[in-house]
Amino acid sequence: MSSTHALRIAVDIGGTFTDGVAEDVESGRIWVGKTLTTPDDPGEAVSAVVDQLLARIGDPQAAGRVADVVHGTTLVTNTLIERKGVPTGLVVTSGTADTLDIRREVRYDLYDLDLELPEPLVGAEDRFEIDERLGAAGEVLRPLAEEALAELVEQVKAKGLSSVAVCLLHGHVNDAHESRVRDALKKALPNVSVSISSAVAREIREYERMSTTAANAYVQPLVETYLVMLSKRMQEAGIAGSLRIMLSSGGFTSADAAAETPILLLESGPAAGVLSAVNAGLLGEVSHVLAFDMGGTTAKACVAVDGAPAVAHAFEAARVRRFKRGSGLPIMIPSIDLIEIGAGGGSLASVDNLGLLKVGPQSAGSEPGPACYGRGGEKPTVTDADLVLGYLDPDNFLGGEMHLDKGLAEKALADLGAPIGLDATRTAAGIATIVNENMAAAARVHIAEKGHDPRAFTLVATGGAGPVHAVEVARRLGISTLLCPIAAGAGSCLGLLAAPARVDRSWSKPSLLAALDWNEAHSVLSGLHRDATAELNEAGADAGAVDWVLTVEMRYAGQGSTLNVTVPYGKVDESLAPALEEGFEASYRDLYGTTVPNAQLQTVTWRLTGKSGVESRRFTWAADAADKAPEPKRREIYIPVRQRYEEVDVWERYALPPGMVLKAPLVLEERESTLIVPADGRVEILPDLTVKVVLGETS
Repeated sequence: MSSTHALRIAVDIGGTFTDGVAEDVESGRIWVGKTLTTPDDPGEAVSAVVDQLLARIGDPQAAGRVADVVHGTTLVTNTLIERKGVPTGLVVTSGTADTLDIRREVRYDLYDLDLELPEPLVGAEDRFEIDERLGAAGEVLRPLAEEALAELVEQVKAKGLSSVAVCLLHGHVNDAHESRVRDALKKALPNVSVSISSAVAREIREYERMSTTAANAYVQPLVETYLVMLSKRMQEAGIAGSLRIMLSSGGFTSADAAAETPILLLESGPAAGVLSAVNAGLLGEVSHVLAFDMGGTTAKACVAVDGAPAVAHAFEAARVRRFKRGSGLPIMIPSIDLIEIGAGGGSLASVDNLGLLKVGPQSAGSEPGPACYGRGGEKPTVTDADLVLGYLDPDNFLGGEMHLDKGLAEKALADLGAPIGLDATRTAAGIATIVNENMAAAARVHIAEKGHDPRAFTLVATGGAGPVHAVEVARRLGISTLLCPIAAGAGSCLGLLAAPARVDRSWSKPSLLAALDWNEAHSVLSGLHRDATAELNEAGADAGAVDWVLTVEMRYAGQGSTLNVTVPYGKVDESLAPALEEGFEASYRDLYGTTVPNAQLQTVTWRLTGKSGVESRRFTWAADAADKAPEPKRREIYIPVRQRYEEVDVWERYALPPGMVLKAPLVLEERESTLIVPADGRVEILPDLTVKVVLGETS
């Protein structure tokens, strides 16, 4: 193949596999690559996938045609979970050094006598108090003296730290003191990274703001080094296009902006998976989508209505109890509102003290991996169970490039089940049932919390293990229709390619709406708009195609919780007040059935979002579509509803022409994933090669 069309490449690093997709921009044709993640040097797997993609394109000049590389990474998440960040210090206002220890003084589990709380990222010995004080309105109550700055610099220098977080009291309202501390540290210690809360999380709630700033500082030098090395690797591959980084909010930004505030990348991979599912929903004209993304380490779900997944502004990282809200480090970043609903393909199975099977949260990862990988793993995983149940072909994993050892999987499962009277098959079926039930239960709660009925949704399955388990999860939720887009095993990469450019800015200053200083609001938001526009331009976004919206968190004075009111961003003055009041009361009435008479409205946090337009993207498989499907293979798979093995047709997915209709149960195989339909249903190949499954229909 030879062409002058521009190419785009997307690469997503997961816990077990690193995926890649290359796209011909003009035609939408895609090529897919996949390799095991290299934990010690994630960039090595990225380079390997890029090399795969360039080779598959088949054009010696392909590297020179790459316009940009869009990247999602788990580096930030893994660094926080594994506590492998750099030595980090924290500068705070005198008297507030214990904030990270005090937290919210709330037990996330009242009845857990062995309650474990996450250790702060910065120890008490590396926290520095400085004599200064701002009031709640940003007024200077105690000036920051030069002598105090000089003393602080010497204290930090003596510690030999690599990074410093600065979080001063009320710094979100007035950043003057934080900026002076940053400038003094950077001038005296140019090799030390400095993060200030007014740039990372300019919002109220002292503990959450401090935790977020500390987390940003903890990972910043590592991410900066990683992105520099990644850019160098791309250049060595002959790629001169720009490097763009996926954000947790569902947009992308420039590598420079990502290196400055890397905490925004915390959920970049899962966010991309949601965008892939949303894109499939838009193409299929589906209004209610449940994105289901299951990879090697975790499974996540997200509700998207009318093509728009909800975005939350509070998140938790590095939980000590994986599914316990409140057991992690609070992070204030805009993030697609998804939920971790279960295990991944590499999650380990075990027997608890009561003699019951359990799955996760520990994972075999890529090193050593599941027992069937033959890389030294001896404990059974979800992948081992799927192999024994017939869902995976041991000779056709990754298109035959990687052989799975069924004997090792059976031995690991038999060893686990023997003490509780289960053979390998019953142990495998138990593991699959536990995983599917847990994921369905968590998804059901997530959907209900959004005020929806799961039966109204279409499930879109992505990820290497997502299509394997999607039908059983959907069946338990009462969902009858599923979509499996092309390249589902590398679905996050399609989401990366479909992602818009996006930027978010926030400013907190609680104020009664009737007494709001509109001149101040206009000045601050105009400054945020200029800063955000510069970041979008740096990311290569078309400034004329960016939509700007203003979301204001509001409440009745005296309340603790807020509601969001969204209006187009424009002139910020008194004329905006009626729209804010009307929007708040409408939301309050919808939620509580009434409003509070004579109560005063209060604005709390202003959020400015700029995002390029979201349009459905139609991707096409690089190989020509078949005119007629070859004869299928046959294989026994376990049918859960009948609790027995049955022989079913096994089709090569991309050998099936558009319009073909098949009867389930069946298996559709592709290099990066396998779609298992272990129940009666109708399977149709849509014009873009998306697979549509309708459960219960047999004609």
